[in-house]
Amino acid sequence: MIFHPPFRDRYDAGRRLAQRLMSYAGRSDVLVLALPRGGVPVGYEVARALGAPLDVLVVRKLGVPGHEELAMGAIATGGIRVTYDEVVHELGIPQEVIDAVTAREQRELLRREQAYRDGRPPPQVRGKTVILVDDGLATGTTMRAAAMALRQQAPARIIVAVPVAAPGSTRQLVGLVDGVVTLLQPEPFYGVGLWYQDFTQTSDEEVRALLARAAAPDAKTV
Repeated sequence: MIFHPPFRDRYDAGRRLAQRLMSYAGRSDVLVLALPRGGVPVGYEVARALGAPLDVLVVRKLGVPGHEELAMGAIATGGIRVTYDEVVHELGIPQEVIDAVTAREQRELLRREQAYRDGRPPPQVRGKTVILVDDGLATGTTMRAAAMALRQQAPARIIVAVPVAAPGSTRQLVGLVDGVVTLLQPEPFYGVGLWYQDFTQTSDEEVRALLARAAAPDAKTV
């Protein structure tokens, strides 16, 4: 039996996800924040469909040294660091290793913030309904860091929206966000990329281009 991933690419997933979020369309208090890099194409389509502004909330995974694809935590704008305690304890990762990885990823986080915005100031989120978008949730750790960073800026509501999530990953967000919207929570999950026909890595250039296009005067014309 041949398996056909349900999403053609991140843009297709974003358009489908937007259909589940149309109750937020046309509202002046709504802001879409995407997690770079893979969340930006998804967020672009969501923001375009809702007629909402698009920006980024930069978050960096803290990978286990030697096994960087495995997250032991994440950092986000605002000095937020979340550790994935189960991984840290199981692998016996010392605090100095976590601190060293954090320092390295903090430098990359600052670089990306400067590169993506092209001098545009960060968005004002106080009192806004913020839709946090990524291309999927695996452990939920990165999105948890994003939500914690965002909550410090006093938005009215935080809604997490992703095309696909691992069953149970949304439990990481309980108490941090006001709602979660997903299209799929498949079991077994395996990984986010399995559910996309094209899961090519999103480049910095693509992120910058999408943010610039979203910021253009006619960006809300659908």
